[in-house]
Amino acid sequence: MADKEILQLGNPILWQRSVEVENARGVEVQDLIRDLSDTLAAFRRATGYGRGISAPQIGALKRVVFIRMQPHGYCSALINPSIVDSSNSSFELWDDCFSFPDLMVRVSRATQIRVEYEDDRGLARTLEADGALSELLQHEIDHLDGILAVQRAISPEAFATRAEWERSLKNQAGR
Repeated sequence: MADKEILQLGNPILWQRSVEVENARGVEVQDLIRDLSDTLAAFRRATGYGRGISAPQIGALKRVVFIRMQPHGYCSALINPSIVDSSNSSFELWDDCFSFPDLMVRVSRATQIRVEYEDDRGLARTLEADGALSELLQHEIDHLDGILAVQRAISPEAFATRAEWERSLKNQAGR
């Protein structure tokens, strides 16, 4: 398909809740998954980072997320994902987002989660995730609910430009 423009902070679509996908195997959804994959790959080539993207970020209010973890090679489309369980323990990290690439936000995320979803063949799946995959899935599923990382900031001081984060904060605890 094609890599799409990534909507930026301020675009009202990013604040809207996505609708459930009726047919995971439908042509529209399969095209959307390819668009997400292509857009993620293009962003990664341009910036050197990027692990996941949600459909609202390319203007599609559908409950679809695409993940490609490097270097582990985990790659998956999650359709209608839902966090059904999360640990009581949490950790803090500097979160970033394709929709505001020059801004870092300090957030708290559950250490472990369980996600139920459909795969690209429409089969029901369950994924147990911890650490980096857990926080990434929480971030991307938030997008499907119209929630951005800026709303999850742990305090009013929990923001930094990417340049400042690279210069002075990157080596502090948490990504």
